[in-house]
Amino acid sequence: MFSWFMRQVALSLTVFVLASAGIAGTGDLDQIRRDGVLRHLGIPYANFVTGAGDGLDVELVRGFAESLGVRYEFVETNWSQAFGDLTGRHARRTGRKAERFGNTPVRGDLIANGMTVLDWRAEVVDFSEPTFPSGVWLIAQAESPLSPINPTGLISSDIIETKARLPGVSVLALTNTCLDPGLYNLEATSAEIRLLPKERKLNEMIPALLNNDGETTLLDVPDALIALQRWPGRIKVIGPISDDQQMAVAFRPSSPELRTAFNKYLAGTRANGDYARLVEKYYPSVFDYFPGFFD
Repeated sequence: MFSWFMRQVALSLTVFVLASAGIAGTGDLDQIRRDGVLRHLGIPYANFVTGAGDGLDVELVRGFAESLGVRYEFVETNWSQAFGDLTGRHARRTGRKAERFGNTPVRGDLIANGMTVLDWRAEVVDFSEPTFPSGVWLIAQAESPLSPINPTGLISSDIIETKARLPGVSVLALTNTCLDPGLYNLEATSAEIRLLPKERKLNEMIPALLNNDGETTLLDVPDALIALQRWPGRIKVIGPISDDQQMAVAFRPSSPELRTAFNKYLAGTRANGDYARLVEKYYPSVFDYFPGFFD
């Protein structure tokens, strides 16, 4: 009887410890203030997270941590692990829906690295107010016989014109990201879809294009703006593949107070001009393409 009792006590203690660990890893704003640290999950990408300790989202989240009176901590992740690192369960797109699978330790409190708001992702996380404009463009080498579309003023018509150039053309893409061809029904265009290995990063799309791995590549707007500056005269924009999109910071659904606090902080930085100055620092040309977003 005594040994049975001790086993029950041990089991109860184990459950309590595991539950406490889970709470510590997935707390809301009060827990973060008690812990004294805000863990920023980020993937090195474009000028949002440069990998050198700075970037638009790095500075934004660091400022948010300071406003909360807690220490800022950057936690690097990748596209296949990010949602698991935030919520404790991995997620990926299956059809038009999100599939959750596997359990994993929670390593951060928010994801900020120029993450595009997509319907399937919104099933997994709660997004902040939009932080940056985006969209997906079709990019080719400058000497490609493909010609850029003549903009019509209607993005839906421009997308049709862009896709009309794709039959028989190879297109580089990357699943489980905003460059996933399944999001834009590219299979229906008779294009030759070439999926890069899932370990590839979004900023490797243009080098792959210039290496002749494909005739064209999908690329989101922020990366395209950087690529046009980094490789002047070597690439060209054919036209849009997606409607206008937006980027935002991702939060656990169980952290509504943290999300609310961030939205309030973001609104303050937009009102006092700090956010516009950050954007000017990291993406000066975006104002030419999306002037209304920053008004």
